[in-house]
Amino acid sequence: MSAIGNLVWIIFGGWIIFLEYIFGGILFCITIIGIPFGLQCFKIANASLVPFGKEIVTVKGTSGFISMVFNLAWFFFGGIWIALSHLVLGILLCITIVGIPFGMQHFKLMSLALMPFGRDLR
Repeated sequence: MSAIGNLVWIIFGGWIIFLEYIFGGILFCITIIGIPFGLQCFKIANASLVPFGKEIVTVKGTSGFISMVFNLAWFFFGGIWIALSHLVLGILLCITIVGIPFGMQHFKLMSLALMPFGRDLR
């Protein structure tokens, strides 16, 4: 079932979100300071291409001070806007019964886009 959901997701706009995250990751990776943020963009891009069947988990041992600082920087320099865009898309998709599974995937991506450091996909 997740393969069908991922196929429909990709056809109806998932690839656009994927390309946006890839482009942002490449821009971040141009500078040495931005590489950790670029890697998080690539992680979110992977989640946004095929979100069905993936679960976001907290990685043990990565909830330290550095992850907190990076999450705060991510949050204030763009994470809030990314999360809000996923929130709006999720709400719009949940208006119809057919769109509810896709809206739920946007809510899942919203939680990852809000604080990506210390989280992983399984």
